Amino acid sequence: MTTITERVAARMEAPHMDPSWPLDPDLTFLNHGSYGLCPRPVLEAQARYRLMVERDPVSFFVRDLERHLDESRAALATLLRARPQDFAFTGNATVAIATILHEMDWKPGDEILASDHEYMSAINEIRRLEQKRHIRLVSPAIPIPVRDSDQLLDAIMAGVSPRTRLAIVSHITSPSALILPVERLVSRLKARGIRVLVDGAHAPGQIPVDLTSLGADYYVATLHKWVCAPKGSGFLWVNPDSGPRPRPIALSSRASEERPWRDLFLRDFDYQGTADYTGQIAVKDAIAFMSSLMPGGLEALRRRNHQMAVEGRRRICETLGIDPVTPDDLCPSMAAIPMPAMPAPLQGKRYTFGDPIQDRLVEDHRIQVPVWNNPTTGRRWCRVSAQIYNRPEQYDRLAEALREELRREQSMG
Repeated sequence: MTTITERVAARMEAPHMDPSWPLDPDLTFLNHGSYGLCPRPVLEAQARYRLMVERDPVSFFVRDLERHLDESRAALATLLRARPQDFAFTGNATVAIATILHEMDWKPGDEILASDHEYMSAINEIRRLEQKRHIRLVSPAIPIPVRDSDQLLDAIMAGVSPRTRLAIVSHITSPSALILPVERLVSRLKARGIRVLVDGAHAPGQIPVDLTSLGADYYVATLHKWVCAPKGSGFLWVNPDSGPRPRPIALSSRASEERPWRDLFLRDFDYQGTADYTGQIAVKDAIAFMSSLMPGGLEALRRRNHQMAVEGRRRICETLGIDPVTPDDLCPSMAAIPMPAMPAPLQGKRYTFGDPIQDRLVEDHRIQVPVWNNPTTGRRWCRVSAQIYNRPEQYDRLAEALREELRREQSMG
């Protein structure tokens, strides 16, 4: 019988042989950060929950749903070091952010602070509110290259004004894969009387998170990324010291029921109409599975993945003859590589994945990795992820493919 250490070593040496991950064996998958990847044991747990629902849907939705969600809520609260009753499950972080934005009592002229590296779903929702509520988005620029976290802190705080009502701060930026100094940002912003919403879409499962110590007003995240839960499992955490709790954007038929034994916050969010809640119920199974992958648990897995991401970036940068533009200690289990701007002859065309190089990487090289064109900054990035199924030679393969494709673009002028 093999030991845990031997099984872990086998995963790291030949991840394509590990049946836990339902990846296409012909695909080099370096894009865990976009949609995550749900392992088979967790998918099997979700399938069991779906069968449980269909055995008696009425009993499940009326009697059993809240109990099952409470079990996942308890596991999530332990992982993120907070009280279970302060978590509400949502479909994803985007829904959670929209919930907060539409619950606030905006006055004309109010400002929302969100850097130019924030995720576009939040920016798009703010843009919509700008028209309806006559508020204003302020987007301070994060400088590239990045020297250290002090530079990030100063850059974001430079956007604060007396009109700033809310700051949205990514725990880890999506396009540039930077760990922002959220603890210091929250402290400084709160000292100015500004409410703080931390977008932690990439953080749980990738870096340690302590919500109680962090002290933000709101924290949102998706759990299908680095916790590897099924799609459709996100959450909204509300600081118990931040005043009245928000209500969902859409209220269900049960919103008016008198049930004094259960908090309205939980009642509202736990049932938002007939839907598939099994992904959220399987969150506890995902946490347990990811914690079992290495002898040191999630902390050991996070360290391994960080080291792999940094090493992968080093190999790619050396092959392309460029320098990393962010320090290693600000990279989580992802790393961004700056890319030359798209040549003029390729601009304005339709691409399956949004960029001609990403299209060719998938079609010609069978490599799945995002190439971002950030509409806010105008920067172009390739972002690599590192999960336990990845191995060093996959980054070498990507490096050679990028060199080939960039040479092809350069020939177009």
